[in-house]
Amino acid sequence: MDNIEDFRDYCLSFKGVSEKFPFDERTLVFYVMNKVFCLVDIEEFEYCNLKCDPDEALELRSQYEGVKPGYHMNKKHWNSVYFNSDVPVKHFKEMIVNSYNLVAKGLKKADKDFLQNL
Repeated sequence: MDNIEDFRDYCLSFKGVSEKFPFDERTLVFYVMNKVFCLVDIEEFEYCNLKCDPDEALELRSQYEGVKPGYHMNKKHWNSVYFNSDVPVKHFKEMIVNSYNLVAKGLKKADKDFLQNL
């Protein structure tokens, strides 16, 4: 991911995604049906936080230098994934998809049904 615009477009391309600045004017948060799946600092654009299966999170951290425990997040369930690191773009995008799917899977039935009908 080269810039915030491409990153933002990619995150917004999934069903039921919205974006907000709930904490400050620089931390952009992406939601699927009002549940967070990604956070990014739009000024620094150094890394993003993505939700991850705990076992996979540990595996990714050992595989890539650019994957660290989630900064200011629950370290068991979140990774900080650094742009311009050793993480290939294709795998980076897969991590975004996995975060989205993990959060979507945990939605209430009514929200899941609504999401599928979009």
